[in-house]
Amino acid sequence: MTAFRRRIELQTGRALPTYTDLWRWSVDERGAFWRAAWELCEVIGQRGWAPYLVDDRMPGARFFPDARLNFAENLLRRDDHAPAFIFVSETHARRELSFSELRAQVGALAAWLRAEGIRPGDRIAGIVPNCPEAIVAMLAATSLGAVWSSCSPDFGVRGVLDRFGQIEPRVLFVADGYSYGGKTHSLAERIAEIRAGLPSVEHVVAFSFIGQGGVRHAESFEQIVVVHAPAPRFERLPFAHPLFILFSSGTTGIPKGIVHCAGGVLLKIGVEHRLHTDLCRDDRLFYFTTCGWMMWNWLATGLASGATLVLFDGSPFQPNERVLWDLAERERVTIFGTSAKYLDAIRKSGLEPKRTHDLASLKTILSTGSVLAPESFDFVYEGIKKDVLLSSISGGTDIAGCFAAGSPTLPVHRGEAQCLALGMKVEVFDEHGHSLPPGEKGELVCTRAFPSMPVGFWNDPDGRRYRAAYYERFPGVWHHGDWVELTANGGMTLYGRSDAVLNPGGVRIGTAEIYRPVEQLDEVVESIAVGQDWDGDVRVVLFVRLRDGVTLSAELESRIRAAIRSHATPRHVPARIVQVGDIPRTKSGKIVELAVRDVVHGRTPKNLEALANPEALEQFRGREELAS
Repeated sequence: MTAFRRRIELQTGRALPTYTDLWRWSVDERGAFWRAAWELCEVIGQRGWAPYLVDDRMPGARFFPDARLNFAENLLRRDDHAPAFIFVSETHARRELSFSELRAQVGALAAWLRAEGIRPGDRIAGIVPNCPEAIVAMLAATSLGAVWSSCSPDFGVRGVLDRFGQIEPRVLFVADGYSYGGKTHSLAERIAEIRAGLPSVEHVVAFSFIGQGGVRHAESFEQIVVVHAPAPRFERLPFAHPLFILFSSGTTGIPKGIVHCAGGVLLKIGVEHRLHTDLCRDDRLFYFTTCGWMMWNWLATGLASGATLVLFDGSPFQPNERVLWDLAERERVTIFGTSAKYLDAIRKSGLEPKRTHDLASLKTILSTGSVLAPESFDFVYEGIKKDVLLSSISGGTDIAGCFAAGSPTLPVHRGEAQCLALGMKVEVFDEHGHSLPPGEKGELVCTRAFPSMPVGFWNDPDGRRYRAAYYERFPGVWHHGDWVELTANGGMTLYGRSDAVLNPGGVRIGTAEIYRPVEQLDEVVESIAVGQDWDGDVRVVLFVRLRDGVTLSAELESRIRAAIRSHATPRHVPARIVQVGDIPRTKSGKIVELAVRDVVHGRTPKNLEALANPEALEQFRGREELAS
């Protein structure tokens, strides 16, 4: 980050003494900034002629209109015997794949795809664990200019068809099964049902993951990469050529297919890796993710920086809560990525990795997926490592990257994301579209175009659904749907999704403001708050999942209310507190306030296939506690 800032000072003749100065230059001079990002990321390809940003509007801006590149070519730049992947599964099987072996496998698989007639723009999909084969398949597809989309193997048949049925893939990559939580699951029957529901699929390519086989009428991944062995060939295509189709969570309807372009993903994630995370060739990058979450795409793109990826598939608590820290110690992980919920769960488990593990190699911890509470910041520095950089980052599937990011050159302030990401003109708007100063809560928006804006939605030829999703609330401005405030330190505090904001008595309350004090109580494992329509207004209802053997007593209710009142305001105190045994969440681990709110009001939530545990919703239906 410092070297980049100094380079820009030399190139521009401008003094940029602070990060804020650099950020301001990056949003004011976006054509120059993203050209500098191209050079920083050492992009392989033709950059084309200036200007590098034309039609500067949202939507509609075009970055690098004359450029040609290939995403996979940039990820496969390294060709030596160092490990590209270190893979460990829940069953403790460990494998390494070198950069040279990775190139060979990608070349072999791409040659087979080319022989089967796969061309640029064709869709290729995967139902795959987070393992080397998944990334090999993605790189082989994108080396040809095909468009890749994936989901994790725990998706049900309907969930897969809701996604892949929209995009009509020609080839489907699958594992024979997966392991999670100490149980092994065969996918053979599910794949047969899925294939029957996807008439576009011409080939299924299966690989052995649990050693059971059984996927019928499938090509063998292992045989293809042995038989076909040419060096990879790369189809260089325009900057805006489609690369990934990522899907929204689908909790409010059929998942939206969000189309991202090769150049936008390469540059946006490249800046986040090389500058905001200080990722380099000597690093070992780990992120706990599945192939159904955009953090998998973010992780895989780490190959473009020459880093070794540490892949894990399975439960982070099998056989116990030490498993990921055992992995970090054994594999000398330097950058450890996870979710806020995981860090909170580790804190509540009583584990203190700084006492149980040698984490000398660890320099950065990344957290995303939900709001990271201030107490979790305390735990990282007191219980994990005192001299680590804790980066609470926030963005989304929608932009294939971050609005709020970290920086190795800035202090970490408790409860805050460190900074606004370079190139991203992030502001906070009130309901009338007026920009708010630091310290005031409002809607997270981005007021200037950036290269990882989606190309559009799949099957949205006139762009109507795409515009409605992001640009209609504040015309010409990206409206993200998060409830946030900018801080005096130049960072951001997040309070949850704005569509889940509570509104008792007309006062807008972010749900994270309630979760934060409640989940500090030892008895509370997690919580979820919704607004219940009541007597012409809205009242706050809080559901709590408690530790095994703990019952919600009047005394505990009183302490919950006191904690909320003392850490927030009397307006935040719930009208009702109700105990439940489980809380519904998406497959990427995010709790779903909207689905719970629907059930509380007697409505049927949309698309239960998007949930990891839809059965949990039944605990919220018809509760007597909410009838008065």
